[in-house]
Amino acid sequence: MQRYLLSRVIQSIMLMFGVLILVFFLVRLTGDPARIMMPRDASPADIEAFRDAMGFNEPLPAQFFHFMTGALQGDFGRSLHYRAPAMRIVLERMPATIELSLAALVFALIVAIPLGVIGGSRPGTTWDTVCRAVGLVGQTVPNFWLALMMISLFSVTLGWFPTFGRGGFGSIVLPAVALGLFPLGKFTRLVRSAVLEVRNEDYVRTAYSKGLLDHRVYTHHIFLNVSVTLVSIVGVQFGYLLGGSIYIETIFAWPGVGRMINEAVQARDFPLVQALAFVSAAFIVLLNLLTDLAYVLIDPRIRYED
Repeated sequence: MQRYLLSRVIQSIMLMFGVLILVFFLVRLTGDPARIMMPRDASPADIEAFRDAMGFNEPLPAQFFHFMTGALQGDFGRSLHYRAPAMRIVLERMPATIELSLAALVFALIVAIPLGVIGGSRPGTTWDTVCRAVGLVGQTVPNFWLALMMISLFSVTLGWFPTFGRGGFGSIVLPAVALGLFPLGKFTRLVRSAVLEVRNEDYVRTAYSKGLLDHRVYTHHIFLNVSVTLVSIVGVQFGYLLGGSIYIETIFAWPGVGRMINEAVQARDFPLVQALAFVSAAFIVLLNLLTDLAYVLIDPRIRYED
């Protein structure tokens, strides 16, 4: 296990280097960065002065060296829109996005796990139909459409929740539900399918033949095995929540990284875009590493070989 985790850490570091290389060249593949970042009415002299100040006149290897040197120190330059270090701005906004993503994930798990277990343990019943319907709706209804509908009903018409902003428990309910809709549908279908599969295993039949009660069979045998399958998708879905928060944060004016990505692209703020891409990728890589570790902690039967 230790050797495997060490190899995964090394792979993660190499992957982050790859992300930095990709971020560096993608910005320059769009054309002249200075002309793109400057206003359209900027004079040629202003563009040339900006190009010189940003180091775009240097040879490409020199630009790459300076970029990598700064990136390894957490320095991606100053944001053109906010007039402050790009990394500092991203780190200030990241807690809001993590808070929203965690709330959406908790909402999805709280609803999906019991619903999927009930649906999987009672196939063909009304509960199973509800379970399959939730899974279908969750994966087909666009979250931005649901967000607009909930704002219209619960905020504008009924006045139960604020329409935008971040300020207390009430402000996170609607964006968390809208953002958690897709993982809710995915988790529900996954848990239901896993329960249906595990119920037919020999060890479950043996447990029932010994006279064990339903709740004991489910807690000690079925759900323990289902959790291994669930863990594999939770980390991936949390990464999806971080990416999918762009629309939800914009609609609800949530002051997070997702909304900032939209603002940075519209403002053509390349230093901020680079910092956002690096931090988002680093967070997803870390989630994948923690997911691999969770496999071993949940199921000791899993062994990793070099």
